[in-house]
Amino acid sequence: MKIKKAKVIMVQGTGSYVGKSVIVSALCRIFKQDGFSVAPFKAQNMALNSFVTREGDEMGRAQVTQAEAAGIEPNVDMNPILLKPSGDVKAQVIVKGHPVGNMSGRDYYKHRAKLLKVVSGSFRRLRDNYDIVVIEGAGSPAEVNLRRNDLVNMKMAQIADCSVILVGDINVGGVFAWLVGTLELLTKTERRRIKGVLINKFRGDIKILKPGLDFLEKKIKRPVLGVIPYFHDINIPEEDSIAKERYDLFNQKRKAGRINIEVIYLPHISNFTDFDPLEKEAGVNLRYIVPGAELGEADCIIIPGSKNTIDDLLYLKKSGLAPAIMDRHKRGAVIVGICGGYQMLGRSIKDVYAVESRRKVISGLGMLPLTTEILKDKLAHQVEAKDMIFNSGSVRGYEIHMGRSAPASFLKPVFEISRRSGRRVRIKDGLSAGDKKVWGTYIHGIFDNDAFRKRFLDFLGNGRAKNRVSGLSFLEAKEKEYDKLADLVRKNIDLKRIYAIMK
Repeated sequence: MKIKKAKVIMVQGTGSYVGKSVIVSALCRIFKQDGFSVAPFKAQNMALNSFVTREGDEMGRAQVTQAEAAGIEPNVDMNPILLKPSGDVKAQVIVKGHPVGNMSGRDYYKHRAKLLKVVSGSFRRLRDNYDIVVIEGAGSPAEVNLRRNDLVNMKMAQIADCSVILVGDINVGGVFAWLVGTLELLTKTERRRIKGVLINKFRGDIKILKPGLDFLEKKIKRPVLGVIPYFHDINIPEEDSIAKERYDLFNQKRKAGRINIEVIYLPHISNFTDFDPLEKEAGVNLRYIVPGAELGEADCIIIPGSKNTIDDLLYLKKSGLAPAIMDRHKRGAVIVGICGGYQMLGRSIKDVYAVESRRKVISGLGMLPLTTEILKDKLAHQVEAKDMIFNSGSVRGYEIHMGRSAPASFLKPVFEISRRSGRRVRIKDGLSAGDKKVWGTYIHGIFDNDAFRKRFLDFLGNGRAKNRVSGLSFLEAKEKEYDKLADLVRKNIDLKRIYAIMK
């Protein structure tokens, strides 16, 4: 019989978007700073933001962020089940990094017994190889209609036999009712696992909040383990959406003399973390064009990745954004497509197997001479490639796509891939036209590459904003953000008590 090595703590929330992912990132960093080897874990993640590991496995981006905070390389055991919504009632189900099909909730629950074995195996491997495992729940454990089929909240706490911290968001109001109500809806056995609560996103004077905290502790007979202040100045990736506060920030911070980049916020946008490095650049105004918003006078417009490329292309056409993009291009804007966005820039997209849409074929924007067919199998690789467009040298990134594009051979590729999942290859990727004024690629994460990002921004600035491009190291910038987050959370929680309740 194996001796359980790791201590385990679980973070659950009163609902979605209360800050569970960020709290787990903070705890991972704090435990790392305190000298422990620590790993994050989330049994089941529903997200369109994903990542490809060194082994070619696809996993949720939130656990990648948490692994980075912990100072370890991400692997698929940290997120063994990933659900990528492809519509209102169906999602692509990815198990241990590989898609097993598109399922409705009812179909998915039929596989629960097998999935529990997968989840348990992944957790055990982490438990046996690290000092601490920090588990993240999903949504709320008080969704009583989902209790029978749960494998990510209290069922996972049972498998791990761990204590739970319950997080509530005070910024949206009603946090006391939310916390009390969540506990009330749990069974007695589930309730015993909750050892304390955290209040997140607090604005104001803590002295004014104190009577409420005293009342809460008496009511729930559990300690308030901390009150985390609301912060604007720490940039940790969101799990699966750009928070409204960041929309507002993007729209407010546009300053003269900067390079203006606008990203189309597609209804099924995926991997928007591709653009975090651009947001951090002091010489860039980055803005997301949400539904209902109009394009501004941009130096560059980026069409990002999509989980449903055909429907999102239809959205561009129906919303009027497609002709607006063409108009801005005629007025000098550079147009860039990443993955699904690259496919949209072509002449047509076919989906004869109905992988993403019921629509079999749709005409593209026609800005690049390529055609795309969506196939049944998914390509997922980490890649190394040579930059053929801005000559910045070697770049790293990752591919996640089911489409295969046939570009015109007379145009220059954007990259030449030299390694895929560690294997030597020689594959042309992407396409550039109009003297770099329109280009696209299948490679995600290209702007993480400091030299490529600088050459790209220098090209957009055309000397005008050259001195404003910082030349920052994105990796160093991320490390500073994780340390800032850890410092803030450490100062506002009862860390001794949290260590004490870990089993």
